[in-house]
This record gives sequence, C-alpha cells and structure tokens, in this order.
Amino acid sequence: MGPAGVGPPRVPLAPQPLTLAQVVAIVADLMLGSRVEETLGAAGHEVRRYPALAEAEGLDATDLLVADLDCENPEALVGLGMPVLGFYQHTDVATREAADAAGIDLAVPRSRLMREMPELAERLLAAPA
Repeated sequence: MGPAGVGPPRVPLAPQPLTLAQVVAIVADLMLGSRVEETLGAAGHEVRRYPALAEAEGLDATDLLVADLDCENPEALVGLGMPVLGFYQHTDVATREAADAAGIDLAVPRSRLMREMPELAERLLAAPA
C-alpha cells in the first residue's frame, strides 16, 4: 500500500547510474572492445566504439573517451575536450610513462580496467572540468 494505506503499493525503482554519459571507446581488439561497450552500457552509458581515433565521429558530444593506449598515441588523446581513461598491458611501463607525460587523466592496466571499469568511468565523469 502507498502512504497511509491508500493507493497501490510503492515499487522500489532499480538503481540508476550516477551519470548517463556519452562514451567513445577507441579499442581495436574486437573482444576487448565489446567488453568495454557491454560493461559501460550496462552502467547506463551510451557507448560508441571505434577501432581507431581517426575513425571516431561525434567527439564534440562525448563526455568520456576510453582508449587502448597500446594502439593510440597518448599525446593524440589529450586536449580533445573530455576526460580520457586509458589502459595498457600491465607489463608495458613505457606506455604508462608516456600516458603520464602526455597528461592522460587516468591510465590503468587492462586488468584493473576490467575489474573497476564503471567505477573508474564515474570517477572521471564526476571530476570537475
């Protein structure tokens, strides 16, 4: 029952993501790209996936860029007007250092991305611009 026993019972709503965002994923690997798309889509975000930055469309309306740093130059990803969540192979120290030097907002090993992807995305989306 509703308040004071009047009307239909209230049904709790399913939890909603903190931020519904437009996400572009730059991931050449089909399986990995599908997992990024599926995971962030399940978190409530609209995800468009491209195999390379040069093929990406609609970047001006993008809230978050998720990119495989093994396939894209980190310097090309900064300055596009949105936060960048980059990922790399955990053994590739040079790529991590290049991402840090370029100013990528958050660069994490691929294994951490797979474990914490929705939380990492929300962290960047919630950060002040």
